[in-house]
Amino acid sequence: MFGVDLHTHTLISDGTYSPEQLVQAAFDLKIHTLAVTDHDTMDGLSRAKNYAQDYDIKIISGTEISSQWSRPNTKKSYGVHIVALNMQDEAPIREMLENQKKVRAERAKVICSLLEKCIDFDIYPDVVAKVDGQADRVTRTHIAKVLVEKNIVSRPQQAFDRFLKEGKKAFVKFDGIGLKETIDVIHASQGFAVLAHPTRYDLSATNIRYLIELFAESGGDAVELPPSVEPASTRQMVDRMIEQFDLAVSIGSDFHGENMPWIKLGNTPRVKEGQRGIWESFR
Repeated sequence: MFGVDLHTHTLISDGTYSPEQLVQAAFDLKIHTLAVTDHDTMDGLSRAKNYAQDYDIKIISGTEISSQWSRPNTKKSYGVHIVALNMQDEAPIREMLENQKKVRAERAKVICSLLEKCIDFDIYPDVVAKVDGQADRVTRTHIAKVLVEKNIVSRPQQAFDRFLKEGKKAFVKFDGIGLKETIDVIHASQGFAVLAHPTRYDLSATNIRYLIELFAESGGDAVELPPSVEPASTRQMVDRMIEQFDLAVSIGSDFHGENMPWIKLGNTPRVKEGQRGIWESFR
């Protein structure tokens, strides 16, 4: 346990812990630097910071932004997540996130509409109820949970495999803003842009390397290190790209609580000698 976790989620997006529960759990694990990085929102940040006032733990402002990129001479775009950290002026990024919320809310409606054609009834009201009526908080995880509750599938992963992942009948791409624009907004907010889990986008090794190169050339600051469960060769490839483009590293568990019980809070990859942690630059 290193004491730094810069990628976590609460029930404000698709986690199961409240911001207060997340801070308490982090403190109990002796985590001293914690970033709350809910998807396309910072609405849980003030709750986490308020709760942390009585504890010896530093809460880093953060969010995980749905973005996209493409290779030259191809029409296909790819989704990518950029974690924004340690913003000193939150106004620019909060304005951008308001637009992201609208996209998320509309996407949820379209997904549920497509699902209705597959299962012959409308689950949208039940999905929105999962997020206290705030449609802009809906993720595919919430939709998957309702499909389990309605006995359409037996477990959440089955919902993705049958309906929700790319190539399936109810898949709807999140039309996030472009990679360079995302990084520029983070920098306008005086924060740091981190490429989240670069090896988890179902990309070839060639495209992973291209993505990291594009991220660096677009002004990105750090790359999130792959978890220890991934092959050593994967980590070595990412390490080489980080060194080649003089990027900092970030470490995060991507904790989601009971939605992904196999991911443990504070369980982050080891930083290798010579690598520069992005948290070392936080104010």
